[in-house]
Parts: sequence; C-alpha cells; structure tokens
Amino acid sequence: MNKVILMGLIFSIFTTASAQNSAQKIIGSNKGLHIGGYGQVDYNRIINSDINYNATLDVHRIVTFIGYNFNDKTSFVSEIEMEHVTETYVEQAFLSHRIKNNVSVNAGLMLIPMGIQNLYHEPPTFNGVERTNVDKYIVPTTWREMGVSINGRMLDNTLGYEIMVVNGFNGFDGESNFSGKSGLRGGRQKGAKSYMTNPDLATRFSYTAIPGWNLGLSTYFGESESKAYNDLDLSNVSAVASADSTIIGINMIGLDSRYNKGALQFRAQYIVGNLSNTAQYNTKTGSDVGSVISGYYSELGYNVLKNSKTENELITFARYENYNTHKQTDGIEINSVYDRTDVTFGIGFKVAQGAMFKADYQIKSNGSDPRSYQLNLGTAIWF
Repeated sequence: MNKVILMGLIFSIFTTASAQNSAQKIIGSNKGLHIGGYGQVDYNRIINSDINYNATLDVHRIVTFIGYNFNDKTSFVSEIEMEHVTETYVEQAFLSHRIKNNVSVNAGLMLIPMGIQNLYHEPPTFNGVERTNVDKYIVPTTWREMGVSINGRMLDNTLGYEIMVVNGFNGFDGESNFSGKSGLRGGRQKGAKSYMTNPDLATRFSYTAIPGWNLGLSTYFGESESKAYNDLDLSNVSAVASADSTIIGINMIGLDSRYNKGALQFRAQYIVGNLSNTAQYNTKTGSDVGSVISGYYSELGYNVLKNSKTENELITFARYENYNTHKQTDGIEINSVYDRTDVTFGIGFKVAQGAMFKADYQIKSNGSDPRSYQLNLGTAIWF
C-alpha cells in the first residue's frame, strides 16, 4: 500500500454516516410481529474483444426477515436466505434482551461485527451490483456464527460497542477448508451443526460524535476448529501433535468508515488477518493458506439529484480495491495471482428509499494475469 492510499485510509477512519441493518430496524420498536426482506437480481458479463463469454443472469439472493418483539426489552430476530434460487440458509437467528438502558445481551446465530458489509449488506445500502471482494475474500461476508454478545452505547450514545464470544471456523474436518485463493471463507460454519473446541472473541467499536462522521474498529481473535480434536486421547503425544497441526490461529483487525454530507459520499475499509501455524497446517492438509491476508478499498460517490426537488437519488461512484490472500506466506511461495485489484465505476438509481437499479463496469487484474473487464447490471430491494 503506498503512502497516499495509507494516509487516505487513516483519514477515512474518522468517517461514516449512521446506518441500520435489518435486525436493528425492529429491536426496541413496536411490540408484535415484523416482516421484511431484501434481495438482488444480477446480470454479469465478461467483456473481451477476442473471446466471447455468455452473460450470467442470477437471482443472487432473496432474504425474508421475520422478527418478533415480545415487549420493549425482548426481541427475536431471524433471516432466511435463498441464494441462486436453489440454496437455502439461515443467516441470523438470535434472541435479544435489554438488561439496562443502552446495554443488551444477544444469543444465537449472529453476524460477526467485522467491517461494513458484513453488518450492512442489504443491497440498497452499498454502491455497485455486487458486494466488494475485500468483504468476500478477506472478511469473509456473510460471516455469522453461534454465540453470545453484549452490546450497547455510552458517552451520550456516541460510542457503540459489541463484545461477542463465538465458535470459530471449521478449518479441518478430515480435509482443509481453507485455501490460498479464498482464505478463510470455506471454513464458515453458519450455524449448521457447528462445533467448538475453544471459543473465539470478536469485538466492534463505532464512534459517531462528529455529525455525519463515524469511526469503526473491529477485531477477531481465536483459533479455527478441528474435528481432529474430537475423541482425542490427550495422553497420546503424537496424536495431539497431529491435531495441533490442523488448526490456524487468527488475529484480525479492521478499520472502516463512511461519510455522507450533502450530495457527497465516501467510504473506505482496511482489513488485515495474521494467521499462525500455517506452515504446519499446509504440510498436514496439502493446502496453500497464506500467513497474512489483507484488503482495502476506497470509494467516492456523488448524488447528482441531491439539489433537485425529487426524492430519488442518482449516485455515481468510483471504487479502488485490493485484496490479497497471499500477502505473506510461511514455508510456501507467494502466489501473485492471489494479489488482486478491482477498479469499479458505476451508477445507482434509487427510485424509492429501498428500491434501486444499478450498473457498473469493472477492470480486474492480479499479479500475473492481464486485465479483464466485466459489465454488471442489477436490481436491489430492501423493505
């Protein structure tokens, strides 16, 4: 990362407008049943003057939100997601109880509070047809696990916090679920008969004292889970050593920001994960996991209809992002293909607060292959 980009990211730590995700919409609102949802439909086509590529059209995701407020202190939140028409998941399912003013406890399947889009991933809340690849390969969105959390606000509601204890990634269940290309993404347990040897810790802090600006800091510390520890004879030294080689230590930190003032929008994010024991893990599993993964992006947008009489928004934007799942390695060569950069230009037309048409053009490259180009079109809804 050069000094100019680094200084921009440091400056951008002090930005972001307030936002709500689907769960925050109902917790503490009126008693009773609440129903909502969000979704996106995408068109993607690789553009190449020498080779023809068919476009792909996809109902990428449709999510149904169902929540219930038992009273002004206790709520249940759930999201059922269908991806690509045929894949069905539970994205969230947790009970929330306010134990005192500005302090609540949550328990169940929850979003890990890392970065922007893992928390605020409803399609009309971000620019571009697809989520950023920093959030896909480094975070990795949508990242949710089973656990319990304490969250609240202090300093006249300007400092928000969340402290969460959860199960870790499924790093080994007879074979590797991590890779050099996708990082930790393949190890998400998603609440599907999750298992845990030792708990991991996730935290987030956000600061909103300056109007229109916000600071976001996220952390994650722990180890991946391994089924090699199940029924493990602790007196068997070689068996314990073998099991130890199937886990990876994870220390991750994220800085993120958003800013809205008038027609201007700005957001930026930086995520870095330091992974330990990767040499032993790769030797044991035959994988190629990097010892450091990192990614960052910076995005500028402008609502050209801000000063007109319409309530619609026409947002033009440009984004630069880099994501590298082989920033550093231990015991294996760095694969430059995993050092990837996307430059994205696009527009989004909000015809209502929760309804949006999107279009963007991407220039993609990595450390080895020539550039590729992609056109994306899509619709986005949230209610």
